[in-house]
Amino acid sequence: MLLPVNLIRHTDSGYTAKLNKLIAASSLFETGIEQGALEIISGVERLGDNALLQFTEKFDGATLTPAKLRVGQAELDSAWRSTSAQTRKAIRLAKANVAFFAKQSLRKNWQAHNAQGGVVGEKFDPFARVGVYIPGGTAPLASTALMTVTLGKVAGCREIVACTPCDKDGRVNSALLAALRQAGATDVYRVGGAQAIAAMACGTKTIRPVQKIFGPGNAYVVAAKRLLFGRVAIDLLPGPSEMFILADSSANPKFAAADMLAQAEHGSGHERVWLACNSKKLIADVHRELERQLPGLSRREFIRKALKKNGWLIHVKSISDGITLANRIAPEHCELMLRKPEVAVKDITTAGAIFVGPWAPTVLGDYMAGPSHTLPTGGAGASFAGLTVDQFQRRTSVVKYSRPALAKSIETIRTFAEMEGLDAHGRSAEIRLED
Repeated sequence: MLLPVNLIRHTDSGYTAKLNKLIAASSLFETGIEQGALEIISGVERLGDNALLQFTEKFDGATLTPAKLRVGQAELDSAWRSTSAQTRKAIRLAKANVAFFAKQSLRKNWQAHNAQGGVVGEKFDPFARVGVYIPGGTAPLASTALMTVTLGKVAGCREIVACTPCDKDGRVNSALLAALRQAGATDVYRVGGAQAIAAMACGTKTIRPVQKIFGPGNAYVVAAKRLLFGRVAIDLLPGPSEMFILADSSANPKFAAADMLAQAEHGSGHERVWLACNSKKLIADVHRELERQLPGLSRREFIRKALKKNGWLIHVKSISDGITLANRIAPEHCELMLRKPEVAVKDITTAGAIFVGPWAPTVLGDYMAGPSHTLPTGGAGASFAGLTVDQFQRRTSVVKYSRPALAKSIETIRTFAEMEGLDAHGRSAEIRLED
C-alpha cells in the first residue's frame, strides 16, 4: 500500500481548486491556535513566574521552582565537557560557517552630503538585549542555537537570552546546551512554548524583558510572536518546516524522496512538503521511493502523519507553471532538481532559501552551509526574508546641517509648511536664519 501522499495532476478536473486548497493558509493562522496562545500570554502577564511553572508542568511534565528556570553556567560548562569530540568539532565548524556568512552581511555606518550640503547618514547599533527561542521537545535543535545566537554574537549584542523546553525531569538536551554555550548565549532558561515568548516580551521576576525576539517554533510559538508584535520587536514568522521541490525528468527520485522525508520528520504534524514536476514517471518513482525509504526511519510515524495531511505530488504542465506555483506557495525551502536551473533561480522570488542542483540538499542549509536556517513559513516568504545578522542591529538615521545648508533648504521647508498648514514647522527653521 502506497503512502497516503496527496496527488494532483494538471489534467484533473478541478485542478485549480485543488491547488488553491494546498496553498491555503497554514496552521500559523488557525483561530484555535491563536486563542490558545493568547490565553498563555495573558497567564504570563498576570502570574509571571508562577504561570511559567504551571505551563511547564502542563505541557512538558516537569515540576520546577523559580530558581530552576535558569540554566546555570556550571550546567552549560558540564554539557560542553560531556559532549563528544566529534560533536564539538561539528558545532565549531557550523558556527564558523554561520559567523563567516554573518560578518559579510553586517551593516556599516555611513554618511554623505546631500544636494543642499547637509550631512546625512545612518548608524547601526546592536540591540542590547535580545531573546532567542530554540525548539526542543522530540527534536532538540542544537543547529538552531548556532543559526540564531551566533548572529547576535557577531552583531555585538551584549545580552542574548535563550529559551528552550525541558523534558519531564527538567533536563535540557546536553548537545543543545553545548551549542548555546559555544554560540554565545548569556542567559539560558528551560522554558518552552508560547509562554517562553510571553516571558521574553513581557518579563517576569526571573526573566527580564528583551528588545527583540528571534527564532522558529511550533504554531503556538509563532502565534505568540504575532500577538506580541509591537510590545516587542519580532524577527519573522518561522513556523513548521516546509519544502518545495521543482523537478524535471533529470532528477534522481531517491534524492527527492529523501529530502521530502527529511523535512516531514520534525514532529508537529503541520509540516508541509511539495514536489512539482512535469514528468509523470518521476512522480511515480518518487512515490515508490517514499514508500521504500520510510520504514527505515526512526521518526516514520511523525513523517507518515505529516505526509498524509500536507504531502503533495503535483504533475504540472511545464516547469514555467512550476515556477509560478513556487511563487504562490512562497516555501521556506525550495530545491531545484532541473537540467537547467538558472531561469528558476532568477524567477523564483518568494522562497526563503533556494538549493540548486542534486548536490545541495536542504539539510546543508539546516546544519552548516552558512545562511541562517531560520526562514519564513506559511506563505510569509512573499513578504519576509530569512533571518540575517542585520536584524540584530538597530538602525538610526543621523542628520547634521550647517547654516548655509539650512539656508539652501528654507524655501522647500516653507513651501511644505504652508502646504500642510503647519506654520510652527516652518518657523522652527526660519528663526535660525534671522540673525
